[in-house]
Amino acid sequence: MAAAGWYHRDISQVVAEGLLAKAGRDGSFLVRDSESVKGAYALCLLFQRHVYTYRILPDDEGLLSVQTIQGIQAKCFRTLPDLISAYQHPNNGLVTPLLHPVHWARPDEDSGEPGRGRRLCQAGSEEGPAELVPLLTDGEDARGWGHTVPCPGAPLSSRTHIPQQLHQRLQEQVHSSPASDFMGFMAEYLTHHVQLDLEAQLRHLSTALATACRALHSEIDFTLAGLEILARVFDPPVSPRSPAKEQGFLSSDPDLELLLNKISAVNHLLSSLEKKVLKSLQEMVTRHDLALPRLAVAPPPAARPLAVQNFEVKVGKSQRAALTVDMESGTVTVTKQGSGSAEEVIPQDKILQLIKYQSVQSKVRLVCARDNQKSLSRDFIFPSARKREAFCQLLQLMKIQHSNLDEPELISVYVGTWNMGSTPPPRSLASWLTSRGLGHTQDETMACIPHDIYVIGTQENSLGDREWVEFLCASLKTLMAIDYRVVALQCLWSIKIVVLVKPEHQRRISHVHTSSVKTGIANTLGNKGAVGVSFLFNGTSFGFINCHLASGSEKTHRRNQNYSDILHSLALGDKRLGGFDLTLRFTHLFWFGDLNYRLDMDVQDILTHVVKKEFQALLAVDQLSLEREKNKVFLQFSEGDISFPPTYRYERGTRDTYVWQKSKPTGMRINVPSWCDRILWKSHPETHVVCNSYGCTDDIVTSDHSPVFATFEVGVTSQFVPKEAPGSGPEALACIEWESIEVILKTTSRSKCYIEFHSYCLEEVQRSGENTFQNCDIPGFLKLGWSSKHLPVLNPILPDLEYLGDQHLLLSIKGVESCESYGECCLAVRSAIGTTAQQFETSLFHRGEETGSVRGWMRVRVPRGRCGTRERLYEWISFEEEDAEPAAEAPMCPKPPPQRLRSRPRSLPEPATGYTNPAYFIFEGVP
Repeated sequence: MAAAGWYHRDISQVVAEGLLAKAGRDGSFLVRDSESVKGAYALCLLFQRHVYTYRILPDDEGLLSVQTIQGIQAKCFRTLPDLISAYQHPNNGLVTPLLHPVHWARPDEDSGEPGRGRRLCQAGSEEGPAELVPLLTDGEDARGWGHTVPCPGAPLSSRTHIPQQLHQRLQEQVHSSPASDFMGFMAEYLTHHVQLDLEAQLRHLSTALATACRALHSEIDFTLAGLEILARVFDPPVSPRSPAKEQGFLSSDPDLELLLNKISAVNHLLSSLEKKVLKSLQEMVTRHDLALPRLAVAPPPAARPLAVQNFEVKVGKSQRAALTVDMESGTVTVTKQGSGSAEEVIPQDKILQLIKYQSVQSKVRLVCARDNQKSLSRDFIFPSARKREAFCQLLQLMKIQHSNLDEPELISVYVGTWNMGSTPPPRSLASWLTSRGLGHTQDETMACIPHDIYVIGTQENSLGDREWVEFLCASLKTLMAIDYRVVALQCLWSIKIVVLVKPEHQRRISHVHTSSVKTGIANTLGNKGAVGVSFLFNGTSFGFINCHLASGSEKTHRRNQNYSDILHSLALGDKRLGGFDLTLRFTHLFWFGDLNYRLDMDVQDILTHVVKKEFQALLAVDQLSLEREKNKVFLQFSEGDISFPPTYRYERGTRDTYVWQKSKPTGMRINVPSWCDRILWKSHPETHVVCNSYGCTDDIVTSDHSPVFATFEVGVTSQFVPKEAPGSGPEALACIEWESIEVILKTTSRSKCYIEFHSYCLEEVQRSGENTFQNCDIPGFLKLGWSSKHLPVLNPILPDLEYLGDQHLLLSIKGVESCESYGECCLAVRSAIGTTAQQFETSLFHRGEETGSVRGWMRVRVPRGRCGTRERLYEWISFEEEDAEPAAEAPMCPKPPPQRLRSRPRSLPEPATGYTNPAYFIFEGVP
């Protein structure tokens, strides 16, 4: 065997099977990193159109062996190539010898960035430790390829090839690099000293770096001297350097500690110089009674008081009336004009239901309770849909304000994204932070109502981290008169994400995690990539991801790959869910940023449609929309309706002109106007999330991008306290039962599988038995089935209906031999609560790809006496069509939420009503 191109690092199981299926010959094989065991590998082998996967595990001494059944002696090998070479011979226990290696293919030109195949996960990877061997090209000799970089206790023979490997990798990295002189020192170190450093605690590396950085001393001395002179102008007595180090800074001593001290001094001078200059100027003004020119600063917009708000409406066909919402007293007053009738005052606790019609966007129905136990319905038509939404949101706020709940059930979340174009922001961000501008914006009544959570994502942000956070907090305090608290700040070069919350919510935030992933050139540069924050708000998990993907109209495939890399490598959420697709780990996940997807249309045609506001014609050629339709990216994510013009590429200083030509060293580049800046979200089933606004500003013009905003109404849960204390009586258990489960996987494997069940309502992870039914008659698909006897009965830790209605189950379909996941999904417990089994069907996902479907029957039994529930604050607003009639009376015993007939907002995907996976139709013979 002359090459080791069969090693594909961390590709997924699905991708591996696709490569083998394309090869098509029995005995085709490749090796990838194991997804289930760190440091292990997966050997994938094609035989008779099916892929067999074998685990290759290291022992305590670093020797490798193919996992065998109990009682069979394993054959051990020192390196992975030795193992592969041995299994090229027959009668070694595999279904067929390893005959045809499937080599790693270089990326196509569409990737746009060299070195794609050599990428390393930058952060949060659940697979493949950093010490794994590098990916070799087809022309490289595999005989010198060790399994891992050995630790000090490894046998000496495993070290003999280290310098050769590392020197070769160094040559690959510095090919045509301007850093060749610097790398000369590093090459000498790798050749003669790297092995000695295994026991010398990197002493030789320190010496090599100090020698290589010798020239940096003079450059820093020059810069440092200039900065000190400027600092003395404003603060002569102060110098950041101590007298003891004065002489050392002027020497060329290559000591690394001295170099770090110099860099620290430069950093200190740069960060303190602005404050010194400002302080000196202020003292001069005071001492000499000078007058500095003052800029006229517009007063901050005053928030309109919310105590009383009036709305003009129509009642019936022509009767006009006024609705007065008094937040303080908690009442709605109806005053009919010209009728002489008395005002009707409706207390907030008498409002049973608010029905928003979908067919008439400005119409709402108010269902109120009366003393005679019968409800009364009133229809009102507002001048516009925006006015109706403002009225509904005010009533929602009034309900929240007058509720007696200790913990919130509904919060508002603001998400903003802006590519700042490497220029400072304007003095005011009021329009951005109050969701005013173009698109689906909120009525001015709601503009200055503070949100509970603000999440601000920026790209090409040239401000310092602290400076940016202070600027945001000061801006919100000016607008909302609230000192917001910082939950998290995560940065990757100029990509930043900041999460701010109201002070009263700070105690409700826990389990905060941050992470970042580089997706720039060779996945090692942070000019492109993503930053993320996750946390719990009481009992609800949130994830926020801000990204900057590859630019260029022709780079669609590269952007899709960026998305996949971020999904795979971003370390967020509960570590116990690390094996699940990132999009399934959170109750609510928001993904936003400069996604850089473009419009596939001639620029002049785009400009014509923009002038006419024909956005639907442009969305038909929007790359992101097209890729989502193909299930390439953002599977089952939602996005608000786009009714604002493309946010890129404007002429700076105006929003009237798009600049679509950009001069580059390689020639003229065309950047067509596009919706590069987007906000999407994905939530668990049967949860409450409504997008109340989605638009962009029209008055912030410092960048060639317009800032984009979206606001959300999100239902949250808190720690459930049962009415009956544990141990107060006989413990009754709720149970989740399965009648059957059927799975269809997009795979060429014949592996037996089992199902893992994860949930916060379970004490521990539960596991099913092996599947009892299997069918692989359809090429490329595997159909599996489980009967009730082989599925576990799950007992939640609390049996109360109100508690179970907020819970979810995460299912993972895993192979028996590999223990690797073929796909994961999320099921809502509330949909199956009742006395009869309920049918479910949903898609399976793995690493951002749809890998199959699962369907079956489940039932959630709740003990008698634990069936009490209550209506949530967000459940009293429903969405109905024109011909729908509400119930005449409110039910005396409220049923679980799934029994209520309520429509979902149009901004959310409709739940599936039948089997949607084409594989089902293939297996069931439906044409």
